[in-house]
Amino acid sequence: MNDLTPDPDTLDPIERASTAELRELQLERLQSTLAHVYANVPHYTRAFDEVGVRPEDCRTLGDLSRFPFTVKTDLRDNYPFGMFAVPSDQVSRIHASSGTTGKATVVGYTAEDIDMWADVVARSLRAAGVRPGMRVHVAYGYGLFTGGLGVHYGAERLGCTVIPVSGGMTERQIQLIQDFEPEVILVTPSYMLALIDEMRRQGVDPASTSLQVGIFGAEPWTEAVRQEVEDTVDMHAVDIYGLSEVIGPGVSQECVDTKDGLHIWEDHFYPEIIDPETGQVLPDGEEGELVFTSLTKQAMPIIRYRTRDLTRLLPGTARPSMRRMEKVTGRSDDMIILRGVNVFPSQIEELLLDIDALSPHFQCVLTKPDRMDVLTVMTESRETLSPEAARAVAGRLASTVKQRVGVTVEVEVKDPGGLPRSMGKAQRLIDNRH
Repeated sequence: MNDLTPDPDTLDPIERASTAELRELQLERLQSTLAHVYANVPHYTRAFDEVGVRPEDCRTLGDLSRFPFTVKTDLRDNYPFGMFAVPSDQVSRIHASSGTTGKATVVGYTAEDIDMWADVVARSLRAAGVRPGMRVHVAYGYGLFTGGLGVHYGAERLGCTVIPVSGGMTERQIQLIQDFEPEVILVTPSYMLALIDEMRRQGVDPASTSLQVGIFGAEPWTEAVRQEVEDTVDMHAVDIYGLSEVIGPGVSQECVDTKDGLHIWEDHFYPEIIDPETGQVLPDGEEGELVFTSLTKQAMPIIRYRTRDLTRLLPGTARPSMRRMEKVTGRSDDMIILRGVNVFPSQIEELLLDIDALSPHFQCVLTKPDRMDVLTVMTESRETLSPEAARAVAGRLASTVKQRVGVTVEVEVKDPGGLPRSMGKAQRLIDNRH
């Protein structure tokens, strides 16, 4: 793989700023944002008043902990536009979540918000090793989902040639990769694994393609998946993080030269880690739930948004003044509590990829046939196995999970292609206990 470390002279000035300069800017922007939402968003006016704080009470960054959290139900309760902080004629674009578990969460952007979003995504892509003039294959979905359009505008801002393929039509994706020879692909990690499967099905060596960088986001993924993709495709695999409630992709980015967690663009997004149970702010280095406050959003600023993503904050490396977030290990609402033990799908993924006979495709299915919850890991073999060999591999994975995680699970090994393929975010956890 080529060395794609950015030239320091190409970095934004804030990426080279001191920590003291960054903190001063954050406080100034935080105070402005708190005043903006208090004056213009009835939800925040009520929420601040209920706990007895006003914007002027924020004199230090630490004072942010006095302000109330925002949770997804707040957004749904104010559906569709109740969280907007500007008049409707100033809203240039609207995005929304899928709404598969309830009302969609709706997010608005002014023209200035769109401009800032393009800037932070361009910064993210550059940190990932992307350079002006590269061809960028975008396989994230377009539309109300923030992924496709978010990275599209950022890649254009950086000066790349964008190929807006969107998701789906897997055979055509492979054809376009061969014909257009992109150096970069932006896609969910689970769909990248599906693309690799399709390349092999078509007789295409994944390592023979033009791809040099894969930027994977929208779902948690493990170091084992990084190794699988980098070894198979001979390209860099780096993580990008974002969520529509905060802005979309581009909140933080893993740097290609370090691959040691995602640097948060703290001039625009202020992070905290809290205890998910108590809401208490935890010091850097401790694992908990990630909380974000936007510092420069105009149409829909967000204050202390509980992401439900579990991670920890670490000192900056490639960007020393910008803290890193460790790769997300899972979501607090995806955590399986099985006979008193906390289990995350990402733990299962890491263990099954240690077994050469198993592919990275899997699902965790929860059932309750009697009084006890049962977790069944549905996975695939890389090659068709005899029934005896499949049972042996299943027993090996079940034994490994018992030893390493401390829970008993059932394992079912299907033939290659036996599990459904996701065109976007993979559904790793299926709860059939109801």
